[in-house]
Parts: sequence; structure tokens; C-alpha cells
Amino acid sequence: MAALAPTLHDKTNQITLLDRPVHDWYRFVLSFPPHLVRNYLERFGIGGDQQVLDPFCGTGTTIVECKKLGIPSIGIEANPMAYFASRVKTNWAPDPDDLFRHAGLVAEAAYEELLASGIEDTPLVSTTPDGHPDLRILSPELMELLLADSISPLPLHKSLVLLDCLRRHHDDRHHDHELLALAKSLVDSISNLHFGPEVGVGPAKPDAPVVSTWLERVRAMADDLRQDRGRRDTSANVYLADSRQVPEVLRPHSIDAVITSPPYPNEKDYTRTTRLESVLLGLIRSKADLKALKRGLVRSNTRSVYVEDDDDQWVADNAEVQQLAEAIEERRVELGKTSGFERMYARVTKLYFGGMARHLAQLRLILRPGAHLAYVVGDQASYLRVMIRTGQILGRIAESLGYDLVGIDLFRTRLATATKEQLREEVVVLKWAGQPADLDNYRARPID
Repeated sequence: MAALAPTLHDKTNQITLLDRPVHDWYRFVLSFPPHLVRNYLERFGIGGDQQVLDPFCGTGTTIVECKKLGIPSIGIEANPMAYFASRVKTNWAPDPDDLFRHAGLVAEAAYEELLASGIEDTPLVSTTPDGHPDLRILSPELMELLLADSISPLPLHKSLVLLDCLRRHHDDRHHDHELLALAKSLVDSISNLHFGPEVGVGPAKPDAPVVSTWLERVRAMADDLRQDRGRRDTSANVYLADSRQVPEVLRPHSIDAVITSPPYPNEKDYTRTTRLESVLLGLIRSKADLKALKRGLVRSNTRSVYVEDDDDQWVADNAEVQQLAEAIEERRVELGKTSGFERMYARVTKLYFGGMARHLAQLRLILRPGAHLAYVVGDQASYLRVMIRTGQILGRIAESLGYDLVGIDLFRTRLATATKEQLREEVVVLKWAGQPADLDNYRARPID
């Protein structure tokens, strides 16, 4: 296995002011930064006549950066909110003046409707819900999907009024961008959510500007579209799909490079991060929708595991993963941990690495010989403080599937609060040198 390289990035995970246009329309906390994408595109020698894939697309950092550089790209994402954000962030077709003009009309309609019921969007004196008995609410089924107290009644009412105005004044040319601006506003300032980095609920805001905040977000979008219109014709396609089934949506031997960051094996339920905006924008309408979403994700936490899951078969003969799972289970027994979730720590570890093995195996079908890959992953100690060296294990799994492990680059370190150990966030760099004929030995079967 290749030696660990020195740190590549002095600015680590920070996004610069120059990188904020478009990237900042909607972005996960702790998403990897655009400069990391640029570094690996340059290192891999990728140009405008090649195609880049991000199979765990998230909010589109890789594909947005590729579009800015004039490099065709494809994203795959199973979370409908993240998929929607990536699709909108790579659509630079709207005329910025028309977009802001239309948003102004929608804002005026929302202001008028709020004032008609005695509600100001930005009151000089904060009001309370008690003074407005007829506030709009979500159905009980939808409210049950949200994190408790994630948004206060009055800001929720204003948001629902704005959404209704957006529906009544619907314009196909602008609608998706306007919805994404609302999603950004909900997360950043309207709701009670906070991220540190896990999503949680902070002190309740009895009131918050909604329409004016949203309009400012749309204005920022319009400003960015004026800056970046020169690259608007560069293709950037996004698919709502499972990263473990890449050949179902992409052509064989069509990808020259992969730059991505899959989930890490921990207890972070990634669907909670986007729950509020997913529900309000109508992307998740029921528990069945939420369950379907989780089924399309690589299993990385115990809240997304189902009885019929079988990705662990892909690592059934992998001694390293099996020993890691056994160590976690032994620690659980030693500590007397008996909750249902704790009992699944060992299983989800096998499901995670099995899911990643399945992904890497299927990925070979759509890679061109000589394709380069960069996977941003991190060490974890969430399961009873048993250290999981994610990058090293994934690197060895990739080697077992026929990839060349070029190296593991240190991206940054962070301190684990529970163990006080330094956790490494790394970039696993791979190369697929195989010829198309080599794939006959690998198709749709677990690794040996």
C-alpha cells in the first residue's frame, strides 16, 4: 500500500470568497471545497474533451466546479433535495434580470397577502403566534417528518404563503431557482436549525424575515448568473439514482475521472440534514417517501438499515472488515450496550464497506481505461470508539477489485471529541487501468 502523503491543502476545508458564486446557492456544511476539485482535475490532467463523474454528488461541488472550468460532468445523487440543488446549480440558462424581476412580483404578492392578515415580513417589533390565530400549518403527517421545533409557527406560515405565491405565479424559467433560494433561506436564517456539524435545533425564533431573505438570495443568484454565463453551455447532467447501480444510468466506458466524497461509517443520518426543506418543497411527502430515499443510499448509519439489506455479502470474505466488525461487537458486549441501534453497529460497518465494494465493482463498467479517481473519506470512531480507518480499508477493497491504489493523500485532520484522537480526512487516489475485456471476470458478483 502506498505511503501517506503530506497535507496537500493549507486552506483545508474553507471555501474562498472567489469560489462562493453558484457553489453558495445551497451547500452542505463541511462539503469539500472547490479548490480540492481543481487540484485533482489538474493532477489528473482533465480537460474539456473528457468527462468527470461524481457518484455521490451531494450539492454539486464537483460538477459546478467542472462547469466553471468548461469540463463536461455527470452527478449521481440519491437524496432528492441534494439532487434538486445540484440540478439547479448547474442550470445557468435563466436570464438574471428576468429571474430577479419575476421574484420581485412574487415577493409583492406575498407581502400583500401577509399584510392582509396583519402580518409584516420584517416587523419593527417582533410579533408572536398568539396574535395570529389563523396561521397556516402543515398536515400532521408532514409535521411528524420534521425535526421537532425545527421551525417556529410564524416563520412557517410566512414560508407557506411564499410557496403558495410561487405556485400561483409559476414560471418554468425561474421556478426551480426560486425554490432553491427558499431552501437556502430556510436552512440559513428562517428555521431554528443549527449545524455543528451535526444538524440540531437551537433556540426558537418566534419570528424571522422570510420574503425579504428569500428575495435577497434570488438577487445573489442573479448576480452569479451574470458572472458565469460564459460557461453555461458546458454539459453537467445530474441523475437521481443509487451510486451502487451506476451502469443503470451511464454508458459503458464513458468516464475519464471520478472526484467524490461518499458518506463515512458513522451515526449521521444524512436525510435529517435536508429534512425541513425536503418536506416544504414537496420532495418528501410521507414516511414511505423517506423510507424509499434511505433504501437508495449506501448504508452508513443504523437508522437506514433494513432486514433485507445484503451489501455485506460483498465483503463476506474480507478479513479486515470482518475483524473490524468483530472488534466493534466485542466492545459492545464488554461495555454492556444493549440498545437496538448499538446492536447494529457491527452490521452497519459490514454493510457500509460492502456497499462501497459494490459501488466500486459496478463503477468499473463505465470507466475508460486509464481513468483516475479521488475519494474523500474520513476516519471514524463513532461506534463505541473503535477506530475505523476508512481510507485505508477502501483503498485495499479497491485493489481487490482490480484498481491501482496510487496513494492516500492527507486532506486535513480533526480532533475527535470523545477520544481526543486526531482523525484523518483523506483522499484515496485510484486508477483504473483495466481494459473492457477484463470486466467479464467482475460483473455483478461479490469480491473473492
